[in-house]
Amino acid sequence: MQNDARKAAIAAYKERKVVAGIYRVRCLANGDSWVGHAPDLSKIQNRVWFTLRHGSHRERALQAAWQAHGEEQFVFEEVERVDEDELAIGRERVMKARVAHWTRELNAQPL
Repeated sequence: MQNDARKAAIAAYKERKVVAGIYRVRCLANGDSWVGHAPDLSKIQNRVWFTLRHGSHRERALQAAWQAHGEEQFVFEEVERVDEDELAIGRERVMKARVAHWTRELNAQPL
């Protein structure tokens, strides 16, 4: 029975709907924020937090703020879900345009 449950869990994972979109990482201590895009919003926070914890995030200002204030001063926010139909016309172009919009709107730095 365990094997059947495992197979069902794997099948469910493969069939899940992946949601692309825009996210923000915000530092509560100083108010700075950074905006980025991801093909799967459900996974990106884990990836960003992992690189920050290991001191290897490519955005130096974000990494410096993380080291200065600590993990507890940071929040991850989903800003916008991007419709799959929009992405069909040019995924990278659409995502870059949405990041630029939210960067201006939220007075943030791009990731």
